Formats: sequence, structure tokens, C-alpha cells
Amino acid sequence: MLTSKQRAVLRAQANTLDPVFQVGKGEIDETLIKSTADCLAARELIKMKVLENSMYSAREAAEILADATGAEVVQVIGAKFVLYLQKKKDSKYADLLR
Repeated sequence: MLTSKQRAVLRAQANTLDPVFQVGKGEIDETLIKSTADCLAARELIKMKVLENSMYSAREAAEILADATGAEVVQVIGAKFVLYLQKKKDSKYADLLR
């Protein structure tokens, strides 16, 4: 579980990121979950966007994907959300979160 200070650090790091995936009008399926998990394994911190025609709100999509991948929701603003999953080794953000 992230503390509020750790969330603040991660929000600052995510500020310059571009969304890597979009949740569209379809279901959140296994393909999207696997792609999100693979991206989290490579980057640790990712930003995603929910399109207007989606059946999910940004909060719902963030919670579903976080539960499915084991990640944590850092923030949800408007149609965008940020997920974080720390790497076991060589974490880019481990020193920042101490």
C-alpha cells in the first residue's frame, strides 16, 4: 500500500507521461489485461486513458486493471489514470519511495 507521500512522488513522475493504452467501448478483456501487465513489468509506472464511448468510468477501469495485474492506482483525473507496480529488481522508483 502506498502512502500519500509516495503517491505524490509517483504523481509527479507520471505528470510527463503519455497514455500508453486506451480503454474503448469494448470489455476489459484478457488481451488488455495481459498487455497492461507486460507494460507494467517493463515500465513500473504507466498512464492510461478511458475513451468517452467506454462503458467504464476512469475509476472503474483503473480498479479493474489494478486488481487484475496486482498494481496500485496512483491517481485518477478525468479520463486518465496512473497505475504503479514495483519491479522485484532494479526498480527505477524504489529510491524515490523511501
